[in-house]
Amino acid sequence: MQDHPPSPDAPDDQTVADAPADNWVDKYAPAAARPYLQLSRADRPIGTWLLLLPCWWGLALAILFDQSPRWEDLWIFVGCGMGAWLMRGAGCTWNDITDRKFDAQVARTRSRPIPSGRVTARQALVWMFVQIILAALILFTFNHAAISLGVLSLIPVVIYPFAKRFTWWPQVFLGVAFNWGALLVWTAHTGSLGSPALLLYGAGIAWTLFYDTIYAHQDTEDDALIGVKSTARLFGENTSQWLRRFLMATVGLMGLAVIFAALPSASVLAMVVALAGPWAMGWHMAWQLRGLDIHDPAKMLQLFRVNRDTGMIPLVFFAASLLA
Repeated sequence: MQDHPPSPDAPDDQTVADAPADNWVDKYAPAAARPYLQLSRADRPIGTWLLLLPCWWGLALAILFDQSPRWEDLWIFVGCGMGAWLMRGAGCTWNDITDRKFDAQVARTRSRPIPSGRVTARQALVWMFVQIILAALILFTFNHAAISLGVLSLIPVVIYPFAKRFTWWPQVFLGVAFNWGALLVWTAHTGSLGSPALLLYGAGIAWTLFYDTIYAHQDTEDDALIGVKSTARLFGENTSQWLRRFLMATVGLMGLAVIFAALPSASVLAMVVALAGPWAMGWHMAWQLRGLDIHDPAKMLQLFRVNRDTGMIPLVFFAASLLA
């Protein structure tokens, strides 16, 4: 791996241009740790939430499915939080290693640790493996089927950074990787995969296509110049029509997941309460569409970030259904 010399555009205070202002990493992290935390995107928690929420959806629907909550589920819940932070960090580190030449050519990303020269690609690779090993220690506390799924999840994680080089649909690969937790956590609770988990996984992929297309509109001009593909570039002025399709797919597939999860053992009231989750999530996504402006990068970033709330909405209803 070739290391990059410091970029003349790298900020002296070691901040990253597209990180939120006054984030905790810039304010409180030791200088030596700061670039590694920036590689892991610890300065912007939205990605961890987007990886974590499908895990918690899967756990809630698995409990709704078999009506058998147990103390082990509390560890699964907490372990998902730690694992999501670590694996999101490892995935982002891998993404920055593979994209370091592209990032050096994009105004929004050239201040990141590798293209700015504050971390070498070799150092980043070591940091990535540290995060993966720590995440593996959590994974190995689950059942054998869940462990196998966790190991398999590394395949889409490895492939995703390269997808933008060969397909206009890299967001599909991101969705495959980011929503894997719905399958893993369902299996961690029930011991095997089931149709509700697969339907929930499909809903998560559709949701990822929705929010990451919005996110990708920040970089369409730079991406066109350097030859990076994305659904944002592919859809162009037709983005809103495509986002509506992803909205409908998200709501429809999640609704089916709820029905299939609730039918064996849950009450009718529990099913109704759980079904309100995808319905309310759909309205929140529709609200985002009303504010869509693909020519305003700041607005696109704002809409992308509110998807933490979007994903939290069904979780609230799923949790309430367990008490119905």
